[in-house]
Amino acid sequence: MVARKTPTAKKATSSRTLAVREDESPWTAKELRDLRGELEKEIAQLRSELLDAESDLVDLMRDSGDGAGDDQADAGAKTYEREQEISLANNARLMLEQSEHALERFDDGTYGICESCGDPIGKLRLQAAPRATLCMPCKKKQERR
Repeated sequence: MVARKTPTAKKATSSRTLAVREDESPWTAKELRDLRGELEKEIAQLRSELLDAESDLVDLMRDSGDGAGDDQADAGAKTYEREQEISLANNARLMLEQSEHALERFDDGTYGICESCGDPIGKLRLQAAPRATLCMPCKKKQERR
């Protein structure tokens, strides 16, 4: 069996320094502030969206009543609208969990390290997708499954 050579990482030396790939420059204080600020802003926005979606869903459930007097088209439209709100709420909840997990990893110094293989995820990927927990090779493997 041939051992796979993996890129080495510049490991995080403190909670303020995050791992980077060997071909990348270390995170600057400004980049770290911007990244953390983006995660915190996203968490606040998602919490607000989740509250709105749940409120809308409660209103739809309350308004649906027993359906007396509704024709099939009205009943179908109400069901579609309710399912759409459920989907939006579930999506916001999932993104919120991912963002909170990213912030936890940021705080404990594991942010930027692939949860699958342990290699660095890469600054550019994290700047584009701050919730990323997998490096590109591991993400591609996951999507093929």
